Amino acid sequence: MFCTMGPVIELIAGSYEQIAFGYRVSTGEEEWTATADFTHHAHTASVSAVATSERYIATGSRDETIQIYDMKKRVEHGALLHHDGTISCLEFYGSSHLLSGGQDGLLCVWSTRNWECLKSIRAHKGQVTSLSVHPSGKLALTVGTDKTLRTWNLIDGRSAFIKNIKQNAVIVKWSPEGDKYVVVIGDKVDVYDLETATLTSTIINPKRISSIKFLTNSILAIAGDDETVRLCDINTQKVLCEFEAHETRVKSVDSFTVDDFCVLVTASNDGFIKMWKLNLESLEPPVLLGKVNTTARLTCLAVWKPTTLQEPPPEVKTEPTTSHDVKDVLELEKKRKRVRISTVEVVQEEDASPKKKKDGGKKKLKT
Repeated sequence: MFCTMGPVIELIAGSYEQIAFGYRVSTGEEEWTATADFTHHAHTASVSAVATSERYIATGSRDETIQIYDMKKRVEHGALLHHDGTISCLEFYGSSHLLSGGQDGLLCVWSTRNWECLKSIRAHKGQVTSLSVHPSGKLALTVGTDKTLRTWNLIDGRSAFIKNIKQNAVIVKWSPEGDKYVVVIGDKVDVYDLETATLTSTIINPKRISSIKFLTNSILAIAGDDETVRLCDINTQKVLCEFEAHETRVKSVDSFTVDDFCVLVTASNDGFIKMWKLNLESLEPPVLLGKVNTTARLTCLAVWKPTTLQEPPPEVKTEPTTSHDVKDVLELEKKRKRVRISTVEVVQEEDASPKKKKDGGKKKLKT
């Protein structure tokens, strides 16, 4: 049974098998459990990105679509088909906007009220590999395969600053307070100060980095092409704590807080999602709270933790979805009907006017 007391927490993971998994977390005194809550098979290619807000879950895929899932109504809400190519990154700003970046070089800003595309910016000459919204909501950072870091004024959709970083960065992220930002290139994390726009420190990881997460304004969790997660201080570059999280490489990390401690969530190619209890004061080795085996090849991870407690949905499954369920899910999802959503396209480009879409900017939806 689902736990009706305490915070509502769901672990959302995307996979190479085209499915997004949702697991409801039940918090116990010693051991936590993650029970299969839903499987979302709206994509026709591997899931490449996932993001959560107070109400919605968004997934991006190599099939060029963004799928929206309404967690309040527990229904598939619709599909956004504006990008040409893989959706490489997604991020909500609060509950009002969703930002997306793709292989086509576009940075799109969507309203979650009516899912209109408010801005469509030609952000990079190559792929947008990562984006991050400033805590104020006024600025966004993007990195791309054109070897540039760009700062965007989200009020007018114009480029505020361009920095040539000479290499292809894979991740960019603001610190929680917005006074610093980090750029990941290969196995290193470059830390920049916003006020001076200067490089203040560099952290070197033993392996290529695949995912990072700020746990505090100075402590960064780093995961890469090995089984180890490292907690580093971005000011001193010191490794504060490291532990073996999985048997194979860690693909993605996220975190949330419960009471007075931090929970780090890790997802791996081995199919497991694990929850680790961290004491950010003592930084002792973390304690494994619980784990779930999805039996899928996981690609991305996000935590859904609404600030208002939701009514628990009816329990429909008691066992986690396995790879044997994939064909069944595919057949069921084919029968679902998507919602048609209209949009207005506003395209701004730094150098040249972009190619006009044949559909006039409206999202195409399968029915």
